[in-house]
Amino acid sequence: MAVSASIVIVYHSPYGHTAKVAQHIATGAMHVKGVQVTVMSIDAIDWDVLDQANAIVMGCPTYMGSLTSGLKLFMEQSSKRWLARTWQGKLAAGFTNGGGLSGDKLAVLQQINLFAMQHGMLWSGLPVMPTGRSPQDLNRLSSFLGLMTQSDNASVEVTPPKGDLETAMIFGEHLAKTTLQLQ
Repeated sequence: MAVSASIVIVYHSPYGHTAKVAQHIATGAMHVKGVQVTVMSIDAIDWDVLDQANAIVMGCPTYMGSLTSGLKLFMEQSSKRWLARTWQGKLAAGFTNGGGLSGDKLAVLQQINLFAMQHGMLWSGLPVMPTGRSPQDLNRLSSFLGLMTQSDNASVEVTPPKGDLETAMIFGEHLAKTTLQLQ
């Protein structure tokens, strides 16, 4: 099947946990035929790829109840696109990872959402009902504005837990299907 939609997942991940979540979102999105997925660290931004994408998914860790300075710099560097309305009408979504169960992750998703709204983008949240509170459960942090995951103070090889990563894949698949519907 030919590619009929493209998604870019752009992220900041100083310790690798958020990159792991981004890869799981991408894996879920790649399960949908006709969708091309690009995973892009803020350390290697390709503005042309972002401009051509049908959907942009943005994520970073939650630090002190806020975005990381790296993702904020990416947002500020997009100002010419904001002025030209380059991303208007594209699908947008957000995700965040942090050490605490809350850690004010909602504030990060709200900041990403507001950024997307400034660009005139369309927002998609996480349509997964919570299935419980254990690390194996889906959407255990009960987020609907976007994806929230939690990493213990441990290596990226063992955290985030299985349920959070499965939720990330479901989120990616949902975003891919939604992107196709909008085409």
